[in-house]
Amino acid sequence: MKEIKKTSAEDLVKLLAEKREAVRAFRFDIAGSAKKNVKAKMTARKEIARILTEENFRAREAKQVIA
Repeated sequence: MKEIKKTSAEDLVKLLAEKREAVRAFRFDIAGSAKKNVKAKMTARKEIARILTEENFRAREAKQVIA
């Protein structure tokens, strides 16, 4: 969690895209029974939620500074 707070906005966007791609790939791999780690999808989805939460927090802070 601390790593997410320290990263820049551009890096958060890249990380979010990577995690979403990982979830998408997991869905297709599980259909072909290629994946053994079934917990990977849940972990990636939680990380996506953490990233989105941090982005929303930063956006709200920016609005407060402007107002």
